[in-house]
Amino acid sequence: MTLRVILLFVMALLALRAVARFMGGLSEAARGEAPRARSAETPVKMAKDPVCGTFVVPGKALSATADGATVWFCSEQCRATFTRRS
Repeated sequence: MTLRVILLFVMALLALRAVARFMGGLSEAARGEAPRARSAETPVKMAKDPVCGTFVVPGKALSATADGATVWFCSEQCRATFTRRS
């Protein structure tokens, strides 16, 4: 019984939040304001690991140079596999 009450309370909170966000968007549009940015971060172009296909953030991932180009890897294992193949 108490679990049901808790779930109903959480659902009510989520519904109220959705309505509040919707009404806020309507009021912004009525005032002619531009939509607010959701994230302060600038998008980063991801690089694909040539071994496993995982996308990684260049500059934060492991790298190796192949034919004069930098190649990015998700793990040391993928980088080792790549260097053995080359």
